[in-house]
Amino acid sequence: MRYFKLFLIVVLAFFQTSLSAQNQSSTRKTAAQETLQKLSTMYYLIDNFYVDTADLSALTEEAIVAILKELDPHSAYISKKDVEKANEPLVGSFEGIGVTFQIFQDTILVVSPVPGGPSDKVGIMAGDKIVKIDGEDAFGKKVTNEYVAKHLRGKKGTKVTLGIKRGSDNELIDFEVVRDKIPLNSIDAAFMLDKNIGYIKLDRFAQTSMQEFEESLAKLKAQKMKSLVLDLRGNTGGYLNIAVELSNQFLKKDMTIVYTEGDKSPKQIFKTDKNGGFTDGKLVVLIDEGSASASEIVSGAVQDWDRGVLIGRRSFGKGLVQRPFNLPDGSVVRLTTARYYTPTGRCIQRSYEKGSEDYFNEMTKRMKHGEFYHSDSIQFPDSLKYATLLSGRTVYGGGGIMPDIFMPVDTTFATKLYTDLIRKGVFNAFTVDYVMANRDVLLDKYGSFEKFDADFDVTDSMIEDFKKLAENKGVKWDEEQFKRSESMIKLQIKALIARNEWDMEKYYQVVLKEDKVINKAMDVINDSNEYRSILKR
Repeated sequence: MRYFKLFLIVVLAFFQTSLSAQNQSSTRKTAAQETLQKLSTMYYLIDNFYVDTADLSALTEEAIVAILKELDPHSAYISKKDVEKANEPLVGSFEGIGVTFQIFQDTILVVSPVPGGPSDKVGIMAGDKIVKIDGEDAFGKKVTNEYVAKHLRGKKGTKVTLGIKRGSDNELIDFEVVRDKIPLNSIDAAFMLDKNIGYIKLDRFAQTSMQEFEESLAKLKAQKMKSLVLDLRGNTGGYLNIAVELSNQFLKKDMTIVYTEGDKSPKQIFKTDKNGGFTDGKLVVLIDEGSASASEIVSGAVQDWDRGVLIGRRSFGKGLVQRPFNLPDGSVVRLTTARYYTPTGRCIQRSYEKGSEDYFNEMTKRMKHGEFYHSDSIQFPDSLKYATLLSGRTVYGGGGIMPDIFMPVDTTFATKLYTDLIRKGVFNAFTVDYVMANRDVLLDKYGSFEKFDADFDVTDSMIEDFKKLAENKGVKWDEEQFKRSESMIKLQIKALIARNEWDMEKYYQVVLKEDKVINKAMDVINDSNEYRSILKR
C-alpha cells in the first residue's frame, strides 16, 4: 500500500496539469486516462487534506525508485545531485588534484600521483601523507572516502593547499595544487605475456576506452604481438557504442555485432563498418560471472562469428538496454527500453520473473548449485540451442554467454586465513608500510620493474612481520592454513609492492603468472590444433 500511495504521488506530480483538460471529456477516456484521473484526485486530496504537510519532493523520489523496482532489475533513478557522480566512471574523467590514495590509519596516504596530473607537477610523491587541507587537520575518524572526495575534488582551476608529511620528517611540506581534469583509465593493463601473446585488461566500457584500446593495441603490435588475450572478467559493461566499436576491432566489415529490440523500440541492428585492427590473429576472450552487458555483447559477437575462443565461466546475463530520460528537476531515469541479442539471435538477458531480489541473488544460487566449480552442473534445454554463423558450432541462449572452455573458481589457496587477511586489510597495510620504508632500497637494488620481477622474493623475515601485523589486526594465524595459502599470500605481497612502487599494470604482470585461466589461454593459443578444433576450423 505504501508503494502504491507513493506511485500515485509521483505520477501525478508530472501529469496533473495535462489531466485537467482530459478530465472534461470523460466519454473518450482510455484506461490510462482513467487511471491518471484517479491519481490526480488522490494527489489533490493529499496536497489539500492530509493531516500534516507532506514533503512531496522526498516522497516523489522514493516513489520513483519503488516504481522502477517493480519493472525490471536495471531501470534506475538518479537524483540531480548524483547524476554527475554516476556518469563519472563512464565519462572517463573528473576534476581534482590527481592522486590515487588509500585511507591508512585514519590518514590520507598517496599511493601514487597521476602521471602528468596536478599533484605530480608540483612534486607530490607516492608515500606522502596528506595531513592538512587548506590549513585544517585532515586526519582522524572524520577522514572517509566521502571526506577526501569533498575536500580534494573540485572545479578545474581552483586551488587547494596541502600539508604533506614525508617519510620521518616532522616538518610538514606545503604544496599549492591547482585542480585540473583527471583522466580515469578503463584499461588496467596492456603487456606481453610471452614473445607472441599480448594481454589487455579492460575494466569498463567508458568514453575513453577505444582510444585507450587502440593505443594499447599499437603498443603490443610494436612488440611483435601475434595473438591477443582480452580480459573482460569482472567488467560490468558501459556504453553500447563502445562495445560495438571494440567488437569492430576483431571482425571484418559488414558483420552483425548485436541487435536490440523491445515492444516500443523497433529492431536496431549494429554492424561493423570497416575491417578492424585485429581481425586475423588468434583471439581469446576471458569472461566470468562478473562480465555483464557490454562485455557480453563483445564476447557474444566473437563467439557467434567463430572469431575467437571464450574461456572462463558463464557471464552475468545482463541484456537490457537502458535509455536515459531527463526529468524536470535535472534528475535522470534510466529506463529499460529494449533487449540485446547476439548475432545468432540469442537473448543475453536472464529471467527476472521472480523479482529483483531473487535476480540479484543469482550468483549465490549459482555457487550453491556448483556452477562455479563444475561445468556439468549447467544444463541447457534444446530449445535454447543455437548454431554459430561460420562453423555451425552449438552455443546456448537463456541468459549470459557460456564460454567454450569452462574454468572453475580456483580454490587451491582458499582458506579462512587468506579471506581474513583480505577482509582486515592486512595485505594493503603491510605493503604500503614496506614500500614507504624501503622505496630507496628497492630502486637501488633493482632499478627497474623487470629486475624486481625476476629477482625479488618475499623472505621469511617479511612473513614474520606480516604475521605480527595480521595478529595485531585481529586475524587468528593458523599455520596449517598458511601453508595451504602460502604461495598466493607471497604472490599478493610481491604484486602489491610492485603496484605501490610502480603502477597497477605491474601488479597484473606479477599476479597473472599464477592465474590458471591465463595459463589455459596461453596453452590454447600456443596449441594451434586445439585452437582450431574448438572453433571447428
